[in-house]
Amino acid sequence: MNFNSLTVRILIGLVAGLVLGALLPGWHLAAQDRIVGAADAIGGVWLDSLRMTIIPLVFSLLVIGVAQAAGSVKGGGLPGRTLVVFGVMLLVSTTIAALATPALLDIWPAPKAAAEALRASASGQASQIPPSPPLAEWLKSFVPANPIKAAADGAMAGIVFFALVFGLAAIRLGEARRAALLGFFDAVQAAMMVIVDWVLQVAPLGVFLLAVVVGARTGFGAVGVLGQYVVVVSIMCLMAGVLGLLMAIFGGRVGPGRLFAALIPVEAMAISTQSSLASLPVMLEATEKLGVPQRVRGLVLPMAVALFRITSPAGNIAVVIYVAHVYGVHLDPARLAIGILVAAMVSLAAVGVASSITFFTTLVPISMAMGVPMDLLPLLLAVETLPDFSRTIGNVTGDVGVTAWAARWGKKGEAEVAEAA
Repeated sequence: MNFNSLTVRILIGLVAGLVLGALLPGWHLAAQDRIVGAADAIGGVWLDSLRMTIIPLVFSLLVIGVAQAAGSVKGGGLPGRTLVVFGVMLLVSTTIAALATPALLDIWPAPKAAAEALRASASGQASQIPPSPPLAEWLKSFVPANPIKAAADGAMAGIVFFALVFGLAAIRLGEARRAALLGFFDAVQAAMMVIVDWVLQVAPLGVFLLAVVVGARTGFGAVGVLGQYVVVVSIMCLMAGVLGLLMAIFGGRVGPGRLFAALIPVEAMAISTQSSLASLPVMLEATEKLGVPQRVRGLVLPMAVALFRITSPAGNIAVVIYVAHVYGVHLDPARLAIGILVAAMVSLAAVGVASSITFFTTLVPISMAMGVPMDLLPLLLAVETLPDFSRTIGNVTGDVGVTAWAARWGKKGEAEVAEAA
């Protein structure tokens, strides 16, 4: 194990903080309340340092991503069809997770004592969440009359919509203006990521302090919550991966036995590396065995590795729903719908961002849009390496599945061109 790894150091901070916090009540220290209060305050400052970068980072990434994707779709052909299918399947996987996660938690709720203690430590955030507005007001909330006020209020649904429209408008500008504008937002996102990297360098300390607070208020019951969280999110990521199998079997007309045989080395590589990019050469070989033409697999698979993280929005909305469940926040259909849309959009915005940064870049906007407390996110980051196995397995399965399906679009496209000629 590499103890210099940031992930390992964060995990050590989590364990040490939970143990120290759980042992504090037994020591009967006169300064216990002051120790926990100081840890809560300093840990909160660290968490706010991460939050302050989210809106400019997500907005900039969305503007750039939407402009680039819109250009590909406008070009039509296989790239355009591929991007449209990516978007549809991301929405499908997110919707399934948004429905399945609450159902699973109804059957298997979080440990009661630990959930109640965490709920009490939420500083009243859950009780401050307003009821869902009527349908007309809910629809109007997607179009911010004042985008600057929406950003100040953390109205993520409106911010995401404005970024979408802004990115689409950017591609209509002349080449010089478009390049200057997108260059500006590229510089903004790069600067925000530098700040995030600075903040994450002290993440082990920040997570340690927040874990001390959680441990002092929940004891070792937090371990049960974290363990259940890993299982729930892993299940949702694997379910998203099953969509990849269905795309290949029903969309690509690939026999199950042939598909599973081709996927064995792909899944082995995914488990051993936890990287879709590292699995790309093996995925190219697997799709070749499935009969996907070189022209299709050479285009679709690299696009899929870069853009089509089918488990990202599904796993992320499962995380937010789990946190809402722990804190007793009721998520009605309107909040779930907002969460689905934001989760699908920000998963595209996180392309090319390191996983430790992606965790906050994607989850904070979803939490803000759905009105869910974010206090648990740093602790969940510490154990993210465990469900990350399922995320990678689901992603590579989805990549192979959509590429096998795309082989049929290529044939149809060639036939259409031949008929037109």
